Amino acid sequence: MAPPVTERGLKSVVWQKIKAAVFDDCRKEGEWKIMLLDEFTTKLLASCCKMTNLLEEGITVVENIYKNREPVRQMKALYFISPTSKSVDCFLRDFASKSENKYKAAYIYFTDFCPDSLFNKIKTSCSKSIRRCKEINISFIPHESQVYTLNVPDAFYYCYSPVPGSASGKDAIMEAMAEQIVTVCATLDENPGVRYKSKPLDNASKLAQLVEKKLEDYYKTDEKSLIKGKTQSQLLIIDRGFDPVSTVLHELTFQAMAYDLLPIENDTYKYKADGKEKEAILEEDDDLWVRIRHRHIAVVLEEIPKLMKEISSTKKATEGKISLSALTQLMKKLPHFRKQISKQVVHLNLAEDCMNKFKLNIEKLCKTEQDLALGTDAEGQKVKDAMRVLLPVLLGKNHDNCDKIRAILLYIFSINGTTEENLDRLIQNVKIEDESDMIRNWSYLGVPIVPQSQQGKPVRKDRSAEETFQLSRWTPFIKDIMEDAIDNRLDSKEWPYCSQCPAVWNGSGAVSARQKPRTNYLELDRKNGSKLIVFVIGGITYSEMRCAYEISQAYKSCEVIIGSTHILTPRKLLDDIKMLNKPKDKVSFIKDE
Repeated sequence: MAPPVTERGLKSVVWQKIKAAVFDDCRKEGEWKIMLLDEFTTKLLASCCKMTNLLEEGITVVENIYKNREPVRQMKALYFISPTSKSVDCFLRDFASKSENKYKAAYIYFTDFCPDSLFNKIKTSCSKSIRRCKEINISFIPHESQVYTLNVPDAFYYCYSPVPGSASGKDAIMEAMAEQIVTVCATLDENPGVRYKSKPLDNASKLAQLVEKKLEDYYKTDEKSLIKGKTQSQLLIIDRGFDPVSTVLHELTFQAMAYDLLPIENDTYKYKADGKEKEAILEEDDDLWVRIRHRHIAVVLEEIPKLMKEISSTKKATEGKISLSALTQLMKKLPHFRKQISKQVVHLNLAEDCMNKFKLNIEKLCKTEQDLALGTDAEGQKVKDAMRVLLPVLLGKNHDNCDKIRAILLYIFSINGTTEENLDRLIQNVKIEDESDMIRNWSYLGVPIVPQSQQGKPVRKDRSAEETFQLSRWTPFIKDIMEDAIDNRLDSKEWPYCSQCPAVWNGSGAVSARQKPRTNYLELDRKNGSKLIVFVIGGITYSEMRCAYEISQAYKSCEVIIGSTHILTPRKLLDDIKMLNKPKDKVSFIKDE
């Protein structure tokens, strides 16, 4: 079995697998190698290890396979690449002929299944120079300890665009995504029961069928050649349109708020301290970030100054003793203090930057957004006239067009679609004619925009008894789904299985949940380390990522791992939505045949 997702979780599991499948496989005592990576494997390794880890594995230099490099003929090269024409052609150029070989020999490790056409190309060109050629089945990025991405943001366009000609791109991306999802399951050593959300579109159904077929094939032909039966885990596949609200709402938990309001790119936060421009990477190696990222901004602003005081008082206590041993202890502790204080300064800056934006114009927006999203105000009174709630935002001079569009969308979601006349009037009054596709194109995700849908909105769990901040009453839909999946309460009509359902998860199939007392599930084997793996087609939000951690904490023995094609912020999503009805050039992630 794969190790449980603890410590740095998925990142740790992936690194251990790469260590065993790649580095241990080609290790030779005292031998140093050069490592060649492509774009995808650079991201993959950066997500789960540091350069010091690679040095420990005998890697002296890491190079980009796409760039021109000087030959180092006395050294062997380790190629860790994706099975694409582009990467394979770069490898073949390095071994064009015996006299022109760049390296002494090559060890090739593909992230995923290598098509026969590419494999034969390598075989006929330079087989004598190759010491190893293997597929290791890790074709995803472990973004966080319980979050993975397939690193294919363009899949959003291909899965939801109505443009003629995008259909062939969609078939290819579906195949590629299914293969990638299988490598997630394989890395976790799981053969889960596959389920999908049956409405509003059929993407989830198609992808689920492909994943099920590929899982079956993989476990017939894995390295042990043993057919692995279904494990006690579930894989849920969902179309992005299942919860439009969580994608546009302003979130006030620290991580989600920071990525929404501040220009954080590649997890890098830029700030000023001591009059200098500084950068900090928001990553899980920073314990303080892990501790506070899912907390409400109000709690974060209270907590960081408290930690600052704790550290300074510890420092003063040590400084009070003048003995030599005390001075030695202080010298040892100073770098630790310095490191802790610098992290706290980063997060205090981050929190203050968020609050400056919040006080400027977001605070008023949040009340409107929460009332529209929930259909009730902070006192629990039903919103009778959604338009009256929306108007102050549309008339407000402090709100930019993007915030107004987000509010209009929440209004339309709250009334389950509107009339063409009403939508035109809203667009003209706010003067967003050029951006109107950010609203209209949601219909391609199966979300009612025009006309109003006659189908009722899904019933939400009553969470009124839960303690929340007034401006953070909304709970992402995915949390309900995760809880229902673990408690065996998902409706099998709405959430069909692609395969025979593992008996322990069977809440409404062959073994009826009604036939056994409600508490029985606690005694089932699945409570010993089963996993709930979630995949959303078309992006997940930071608030949805947070739910995976909250549910894992609440149901200690069932681990939730959430993933998607990529990670969303509201602005990026609206830009992508706007492009759905425009033609798009072919992109490079589609695997070569």
